[in-house]
Amino acid sequence: MFDFTGKVVAVTGASSGLGKQVAEGYASVGADLVLLARRVERLKASAEEWSKKYGVKVLPVGCDITDETAVDAAFAKIDEEYGHLEVLFNAAGGEKGTGTALPEFSREDWDFTMNLDLTSIFTMNKKGAKYMGEKIDAGKQSYGRIINIASIYGLVGNTAIPTIAYHASKGAVVNFTRAAAAELATKGITVNAICPGYFFTELTTETLESDYFREFAKNTVPMQRYGHQGELNSAAVFLAAEESSYVTGQAISIDGGYTCV
Repeated sequence: MFDFTGKVVAVTGASSGLGKQVAEGYASVGADLVLLARRVERLKASAEEWSKKYGVKVLPVGCDITDETAVDAAFAKIDEEYGHLEVLFNAAGGEKGTGTALPEFSREDWDFTMNLDLTSIFTMNKKGAKYMGEKIDAGKQSYGRIINIASIYGLVGNTAIPTIAYHASKGAVVNFTRAAAAELATKGITVNAICPGYFFTELTTETLESDYFREFAKNTVPMQRYGHQGELNSAAVFLAAEESSYVTGQAISIDGGYTCV
């Protein structure tokens, strides 16, 4: 089970953080990769390293996922290089305004976060579902998997730090995922979400390393620790696998138990 040899996996936000970790996880099980992000030099470095280490093909593609024209160009490159795409993993995201209370939260920061964390998910799912559906219909591939990164903050509120737009966007991603899964259920394409808890990334390191947040996590995460590098990969592989054909519309929390209490 879970052999991805000959399968193609595209990962957005693959230049750093969870996207990069998950992309390498797919390479380790034999998948050929498409790495999507704006920082192309980082993608090229990963492509060179992983192609040698895992013996897979890796295509780095510069892409701003908030630009629909750039997304179309990326899918054209995928088609030219591989001609099929079994898995689309949407890990890119970001936020502005974290730490700002609701009464003072700016419309500019709200719009930025919604565009990057929600509208881009719509765009990538739309383009991915269309491409996969066409290839399935043409007999170029037998199935499709779309996986969206949401967050535990898409399931619950929090008392540690105000981040209203992030909560709203990630909550929307969870229900968008359910709606897309229902719509595509008879098309051979599953759609699921992963809701990470506290993991170190470029965006979270400063917050997570603070004494205040370490104490908060100790008191709210049953495992009393942050997620380790690679602990997202098993769920990513499971949801992307051909064998997981009856799993769709799910939001799986990987959070050390944060959302179970």
